[in-house]
Amino acid sequence: MAQVMTNVNNYIYELDNKVYVNLTNACTNDCLFCIRSQKDDVKGSNMWLNKKPDLESVIEQLEDKKNILHNGVTFCGYGEPLLEADLVIEISKYIKSHYPNTKIKINTNGLSNAALKRNIIPELKDYIDEVSVSLNTQNEELYNKMCRPKIDNAYKEMLNFANECVKNGIETTMTIVTNYKDFDVDINACKKLAQEIGANFRERPWIENGY
Repeated sequence: MAQVMTNVNNYIYELDNKVYVNLTNACTNDCLFCIRSQKDDVKGSNMWLNKKPDLESVIEQLEDKKNILHNGVTFCGYGEPLLEADLVIEISKYIKSHYPNTKIKINTNGLSNAALKRNIIPELKDYIDEVSVSLNTQNEELYNKMCRPKIDNAYKEMLNFANECVKNGIETTMTIVTNYKDFDVDINACKKLAQEIGANFRERPWIENGY
């Protein structure tokens, strides 16, 4: 699907009465099930960016949603948010200083440490309340088929990232996408992997047409 660029960069969008932060369209994976290959928007907010965000622009859009910030803020969007780890930290610092009761969550594929070549989790742990890591499959072979990573040893790197989050005291959930076509994801095996790491586990039913 063609990427439709607009003059409006939606760094902040709303879903289910919660605030989401869209910082980048770059990603270390090219997942077969990713909705961005099928549509350009989430609830009418175009997710493709034509300008790299800066802190001031994000805060300006964030403040437009201040009436629902108490419901929580999630870094997600149409890319891997932790590729912009420094900006994630600065935004999170702002939120915690101005809205201290707001819970902050990151949805991530868990490959940012490998991509950035540093362990960013100790930098995040004082500001982030929860991390959701996309486990997706029970083994590396299936992961490579479904997620098509651009990083070597991606499956192992993702598991290491989740383990580091748990070790650093961040509430960690590992998730899988269920019912995606004919891919044989073993739910019980995935759940066991998450439990061995010490993380929570959640299934995310595939939504064919997105939000």
